[in-house]
Amino acid sequence: MSRTTAPAQADREDGSAAPSDGLSHGLKQRHLSMIALGGVIGAGLFVGSGAGIAAAGPSIVIAYAISGVLVMLVMRMLGEMSAANPASGSFSVHAERAFGPWAGFTAGWAFWFLLCVAVGLEGIGAANIMTGWFPGTPEWAWVALFMVVFCGTNLAAVKNFGEFEFWFAALKVGAIVLFLGIGVLAITGLLPGTDDIPGTSNLVGDHGFFPHGSEGLIVGLLASVFAYGGLETVTIAAAESEHPVQGVAKAVRTAMWRIALFYIGSMAVIVTLVPWDDPAVVEKGPYVATLDFLGIPAAGQIMNVVVLVALLSAMNANIYGASRMARSLIGRGQGPQALGRTFGGVPRPAVLLSSVVGFGAVLLSYWSPDKAFIWLLNTIGAIILVVWFFIAASQLVLRRRTEREEPEKLVVRMWAFPVLTWVALAGMAAIFFLMAREEGTRVQLYATGALTLGLAVTGFALQRSRAKTAPAERS
Repeated sequence: MSRTTAPAQADREDGSAAPSDGLSHGLKQRHLSMIALGGVIGAGLFVGSGAGIAAAGPSIVIAYAISGVLVMLVMRMLGEMSAANPASGSFSVHAERAFGPWAGFTAGWAFWFLLCVAVGLEGIGAANIMTGWFPGTPEWAWVALFMVVFCGTNLAAVKNFGEFEFWFAALKVGAIVLFLGIGVLAITGLLPGTDDIPGTSNLVGDHGFFPHGSEGLIVGLLASVFAYGGLETVTIAAAESEHPVQGVAKAVRTAMWRIALFYIGSMAVIVTLVPWDDPAVVEKGPYVATLDFLGIPAAGQIMNVVVLVALLSAMNANIYGASRMARSLIGRGQGPQALGRTFGGVPRPAVLLSSVVGFGAVLLSYWSPDKAFIWLLNTIGAIILVVWFFIAASQLVLRRRTEREEPEKLVVRMWAFPVLTWVALAGMAAIFFLMAREEGTRVQLYATGALTLGLAVTGFALQRSRAKTAPAERS
């Protein structure tokens, strides 16, 4: 395969996807919009953001704003390429078209590995909530149940996945909107029963807006970057929608500002109402701590339901994303062909493989929590940044190529190209540098780097091998 011949998605004249790629096209625009919103709203926001608040204090708002701008730039670039060339391999296909099969191999399998491990982590988190509600029940049984349910969902028609994800995402989005509404009413003094509102004292008091200085802001920035991961799934799903070009363009445009509002707005509400150093922010999670402060009845149980839904939604979406990425890679000759087959428009072997690997991560958490499982966690620590780097670098190459060869395909355009693309790349390089400085993230950076290097070497060797055998086959 040449460096520019990754398969493009064939489209009909009306912009809808042709069925020649073997996948069904059962996702509607409402599915794509909710997948875009729900894919990034997970336990990382509802619970994990507490550690970022504890480290950065009120400046966590700035940290989420900075990382939010970076994510918006990355998604704009990905939206441009995916609208021009919808494909279930998304950024892996774009990287292959830009730099050759080795790049698609590296980005695609790294992302697949990230999603599979994430499926296991989300299953463990959901099982922890269930065992809290049903004491004495084994965690592994709950994980197995969730795996069977969502593996079954993904083995069925893609519209079933879309419906599950639509309602999961709708509940998460509704919870965020309700939380923001309650928070704004409390801050403005319009919420009944909230007479003791701190005003701006939590923002400027107790060591000020930057209680731990620039170091705290850096830790908060790193935490916020990885909380935004998940938006990429919408461009994978777009290839199975009724109108891939229009679908991905609309989903990316609407999702970016809404997610920025949800994340940055939530952080602003939390640090305004609750002291950043309140132990409950980390112990209970920032959302529960805020609702407790406002005297909302049963706040903990309400948020447990929301977090459970967030985790199950992420499991569902990650099994889907992993199976489609694996199927795309295998279809391009970068994996065992038997696993790339489709049945009824669904890549069922790839779904089963992704589910089994995810469940394997769960088993490792029980068998070797201090060694093998920790190694897995460290390995996936910075993969999302590697993916973003491939997206930005690919867009630099493909934008110029598309302008020269097929300018009519630029339905979505990156802002201020190429300046903002280079700004995004510089931002990623800065985050890599900051990860290398921080002791808590250095191991993750090195482990991810080793995995990426190993995949790149393997992908390049495979590319060279295929290039040598191609002339012999033609002769």
